[in-house]
Amino acid sequence: MLAPFRVRSFRFQWPADLATSSAFEMETLVLGWFILVETGSVALLTLFASLPFLGTLLAPMLGLIGDRIGHRRLMCLMRGFYLALAALLAAFSFAGMLGPAQAFAVAALAGLVRPSDAGLRNVLIGETMQADRLLGALGLSRITADSARAMGALAGAGVVATLGMSWAYVMIVTFYAISLALTLMAGMRRPSSLPGHADAFVRRSSAWTELRAAISLVWSTPAQLAALSLAFLINLTTYPFILGLLPYVAREVYGADQAGLGYLVAATAIGAVAASFLVSRLERSVLPARVMIICAIAWQLLTLVLGQTASMGSGLVVLVLVGVAQGLCIVPMAVIQLRNAPPELRGRITGLRTLAVYGLPIGLWLAGPSIERLGFAATATLYAGIGLACTLLMLVRWREHLWPADAPANRRG
Repeated sequence: MLAPFRVRSFRFQWPADLATSSAFEMETLVLGWFILVETGSVALLTLFASLPFLGTLLAPMLGLIGDRIGHRRLMCLMRGFYLALAALLAAFSFAGMLGPAQAFAVAALAGLVRPSDAGLRNVLIGETMQADRLLGALGLSRITADSARAMGALAGAGVVATLGMSWAYVMIVTFYAISLALTLMAGMRRPSSLPGHADAFVRRSSAWTELRAAISLVWSTPAQLAALSLAFLINLTTYPFILGLLPYVAREVYGADQAGLGYLVAATAIGAVAASFLVSRLERSVLPARVMIICAIAWQLLTLVLGQTASMGSGLVVLVLVGVAQGLCIVPMAVIQLRNAPPELRGRITGLRTLAVYGLPIGLWLAGPSIERLGFAATATLYAGIGLACTLLMLVRWREHLWPADAPANRRG
């Protein structure tokens, strides 16, 4: 299970990703609560929660840049950018100048590059990890994001409650600084030195030609296209309820405070961490595409149940199960994406996969008015019903590529 840590790059990348994810989660919780309290509007909360995903449209181009200059170098530039923006917000907070407008502006800037971070992590692991350890390594990598949801949520809520928002941002800046330092020590040679990737192609090809090569590969590979379509669907119909809408659920549905919000976030993260450990432990017996589909269906059903819960206790139980379904869906999806991609195209293909995240802001934008008009329970039922129907249609459409045990997308190791 811990074999991926024998790779030097992974030993540095794993704690770097953990520090980045912890900072992400603290910022999301701290600023989300700040916006809700300052404005009192669920519509503005969902708008704010969608800002970190603005850069999904830029993700393919960032992937191309990573293919050209090296994915580790691009990650360092991005994490330095996060550090600068967090330091700016900390300065605003200490000066007493922080308001919703400043929070919206900085979140929008960070959102231009932040959606590409998770994909680049996977690409860097794909470059440095042996093929038979890829699923286990991605499972361990996923733990950084999921455990950070728990630690970041609880730490963020606790520090804000005891020391205030300014000192919470000091912690966030510290996490980003640690992340940048560790990322500088991870990685490997540039993509141009990988087999089959000629320097002349990089110099002579236009950006559109290189992006078109990645689009053509995804379009002509059913497993890739199915994973991309499913990624968009779950971002549209399920992720809004465990990301941007949790502050609303905590305060308006369960009547909880910031500590309660931290518990809800932590519950989802605990389930996802358990799923990641399970994937890492059983990597040689997992059928990636089949597990991805089954757990996507389970996730939609659990979203339906979540909409009907009225107490904190039942909500915590459902969110733990949601976290398990999430982890068992997302990790196999990443494996399908990387295993079916040539090394020289992985950055671009990951960028195309990141475009699917655009479903999340769309889902959040639609959820705000829907909750105000129909209520939370009806909105959750509507979203889950649409997601479940579309997932089943995808299974019917691509069954021969996703379900048989001998399908390439279900290859072990």
